[in-house]
Amino acid sequence: MIRISQLQLPIDHSLEDLEQKIRKNLFLKAGEDFSYEIVRQSLDARKKAEKKFVYTVDVSCKNKKTERQLIHKARHKNVTFIQRQDYQFPAAGTQPLRHPPVIIGSGPAGLFCALMLAKNGYCPLVIERGSKALKRKAAVERFWNTGILDPQSNVQFGEGGAGTFSDGKLHTMIKDPAGRIQMVLQTFVEAGAPPEILYQQKPHLGTDLLIGIVETIRKQIEDFGGRFLFETQVTDFLCEDNRICGLLLSTDEEIPVQVVVGAIGHSARDTFETLYWRGFHMEAKAFAVGVRVEHPQEMINQALYGEAKHPLLGAASYKLTHRASTGRGVYSFCMCPGGYVVNASSEEKALAINGMSYQARDGRNANSALVVTVTPADYPDASPLGGVAYQRQLEHKAWKLAGGKIPVQLWQDYKNCRESQSLGEVLPSMKGEYCLSNLRGLFPKAVGDTIEEGMAAFERKIFGFARPDCLFSAVESRTSSPVRILRDQKMQSNIRGFYPCGEGAGYAGGITSAAIDGIKVAEAIGGSLNTQQ
Repeated sequence: MIRISQLQLPIDHSLEDLEQKIRKNLFLKAGEDFSYEIVRQSLDARKKAEKKFVYTVDVSCKNKKTERQLIHKARHKNVTFIQRQDYQFPAAGTQPLRHPPVIIGSGPAGLFCALMLAKNGYCPLVIERGSKALKRKAAVERFWNTGILDPQSNVQFGEGGAGTFSDGKLHTMIKDPAGRIQMVLQTFVEAGAPPEILYQQKPHLGTDLLIGIVETIRKQIEDFGGRFLFETQVTDFLCEDNRICGLLLSTDEEIPVQVVVGAIGHSARDTFETLYWRGFHMEAKAFAVGVRVEHPQEMINQALYGEAKHPLLGAASYKLTHRASTGRGVYSFCMCPGGYVVNASSEEKALAINGMSYQARDGRNANSALVVTVTPADYPDASPLGGVAYQRQLEHKAWKLAGGKIPVQLWQDYKNCRESQSLGEVLPSMKGEYCLSNLRGLFPKAVGDTIEEGMAAFERKIFGFARPDCLFSAVESRTSSPVRILRDQKMQSNIRGFYPCGEGAGYAGGITSAAIDGIKVAEAIGGSLNTQQ
């Protein structure tokens, strides 16, 4: 197969233009037959008056000898011969399977672990403390409208995990030559995602699509023999001779287990505590905290595209980083073009926020987290759960600041440490009630000062970023897990048979990377257990 990279075309090109570009690069004459697949599409907007789409394509000819001849004829570094790698699940192990694998959590890590095990005959059981997707959606919307929180089924807990109520970003920085990334994206497409996610530079799904997609994946797992227990929490872990042997459920049922996958998500604080007191090795890890910042989406489009709207480009996104004089990193995180700031709380009298977009990304504002790195040296105690305590302190303060509503402040007022009295031209795009407040005292001085310095640095990169009336809201505290549940090269904890997995265990950071970690854990289990023994 021939791979051609760096194919540049104007943004208003046609498919015929792309095919002609392929022909030109391979010196193919009119009538010479070929087929192609788009591998990657990215936007080059460095010259705003000459924006281009840049493609990588894989080209096939019926005669493989012809492909070699075409590459030789092209003699260009952007034209190469490749052998594509299809994903392969490993051969089954030799240890007899006595009990179905149990997976705790139905976020991306848990779902993809379950899907791979189910496809290969292991009939996993998935235990999820929250509700099925549609029922969960109703509970979340009720919370946003009334403030009545369901601590077990909310933005953080329930079918699909925390990523279901997000922008649904699917790009990842990890490298995976085994083909897992493409397999994850293909699974989403088969479950109802747009096929364009297979090649877009920054694919995303949006909350409105994700709800149906995770339901479809669950039904696929069930069709392959998997089972689900919703609205059921694992309350204790039973161990003998340094091996997990049983789980105690919130229904008072005790079930025997052979292997357990802990795909519990980054907000399962009660489960972290139970694991810690039961002797599972874990450590505190760094994460980041800060605010959400909102700007008009058309302003971001103008700064990055050179025009406020373009029907072929959609809402512009950004990624910003700065090393502050305080020694801390400050950066944008989970940027949501045309999105909403959402109340993402999961505990009573504690407030956490997140960003969310629908698939169309057609909201009036852009928002992203503006966060500062914190480390175990910042935490109130030196235990592995010190980061959890740090999060809770911030979230309780944020809840008190606005009586459970989302506290909001204009950037100019944050800079001057005064409570905002009125809004400017930027109006909040939010899910959940909000209240004008003063956020500056919410954070330790080093964090608050770093956010201020970051805003000045980002203004130099995006004109208008530090406009006086852009909006801050708080607190963004769930950027990643505050703990890492330790595992060895076989993916197991010190308590054998327990497999820490995904973002909550400290091994992923987003939907795709969590899904891939779930697949890797499924491979480790499948490579040791055999359903036929």
